[in-house]
Amino acid sequence: MKESVGKRVLIIVQNLPVPFDRRVWLEATTLTKYGYRVSVISPRNKGDKRHTVLSGVSLYRYRAPVNTKGVLGYFFEFAYCWIVTFLLSLIVAMREGFDVIHACNPPDTFFLLGAFYKLFGKKYIFDHHDLAPEMYQAKYKEPNAMLHRGLLKLEKCTFRTADTVLTTNESHKEIAMSRGSVQEENIYVVRSGPDFDRLKVCPAENELKEKNKYLVTYLGEMCPQDGVDYLLRAIKILKEDLHFNSTLFVIMGGGPALEELRRYKDELGLNGSVKFTGRVSDEDLCRYLSTSDVCVDPDPYTEWSDRSTMNKVMEYMTFGKPIVAFDLKETRRSAEDAAVYARPNNEREFALLIKDLLLDTKSRAQMGEIGQKRVMETLSWDHTKLNLIRAYDTLFGVAREVVE
Repeated sequence: MKESVGKRVLIIVQNLPVPFDRRVWLEATTLTKYGYRVSVISPRNKGDKRHTVLSGVSLYRYRAPVNTKGVLGYFFEFAYCWIVTFLLSLIVAMREGFDVIHACNPPDTFFLLGAFYKLFGKKYIFDHHDLAPEMYQAKYKEPNAMLHRGLLKLEKCTFRTADTVLTTNESHKEIAMSRGSVQEENIYVVRSGPDFDRLKVCPAENELKEKNKYLVTYLGEMCPQDGVDYLLRAIKILKEDLHFNSTLFVIMGGGPALEELRRYKDELGLNGSVKFTGRVSDEDLCRYLSTSDVCVDPDPYTEWSDRSTMNKVMEYMTFGKPIVAFDLKETRRSAEDAAVYARPNNEREFALLIKDLLLDTKSRAQMGEIGQKRVMETLSWDHTKLNLIRAYDTLFGVAREVVE
């Protein structure tokens, strides 16, 4: 890959630590394999080193801000992360150097960093992970209208500053073209495909069901907008109204809403039926998903969720598992016939679909095969990474044929 040797990349992400942020880690390691020199600035987990090199990627990490609420908390988090990131970018510039800043959202504030470094001839790539204005509305029950307008303005400034835009799906691409006025030739759809080096199907372990007949799993970060509360209410309906028991629901992942959801589980009287694991190792994740009978994505309808690709859906499909989800546009685009869909936010229908699918062994097997085939042939990172390399090669005028 000698064509791109010497091209240096600085990736910035605020939302999750790296390498825990799987999309960013896949991008960083893929760019490294294709000859780019990559540094990353991100928050860090407890126990993480401030600076280390993993798989050829130089990681610079800072203490994450405390989880805050309300408008003032929102501004504090943005300001703190921006300032720390700017200071670390100066350190990276001196130690490693970079030719392009690759900034991931949320938030949409790093365009100022991009604009600053463009004065010195650097390029700016915007990696559009989330629709920040829609996410804000989904996250808060009473969103501030002025703050929402401000987020739309920040998004527009980000699009205008970017030399190249990476998006996760077609809905985000449409937003970039309509709200951001970005030319289509400067947009590359880079879906967050499953990584087969991390996700490996293994033999089912029935002891994980803890003497229950069925195992249903959820995987993902738990924030207020992610719908785990909808899942808990659906489980209560399944048990008390539909009298369907002998099912263990395992909910894997961390996030700011985890402790509140644990308390809510207790309030609903679901002890013995629901197990929160917190964040798990890749090994345990693979064990649970390999054993699961059905997987669930309870994201309720919001403008944000309808236009967002949920990585958990494709990870379920990697393990050949049938899915129950609410009927959202991008969820359908990902799963197609590997899922059954409840009317948006209808918890009773969600519960009925779980019950029906658990009782229908044949449909579960067929849906699992459909999903696994779709991942292998279309959605895996081996396929989706190609647009990432095309975007970079085009930006730097690198001439090579990018093939699978």
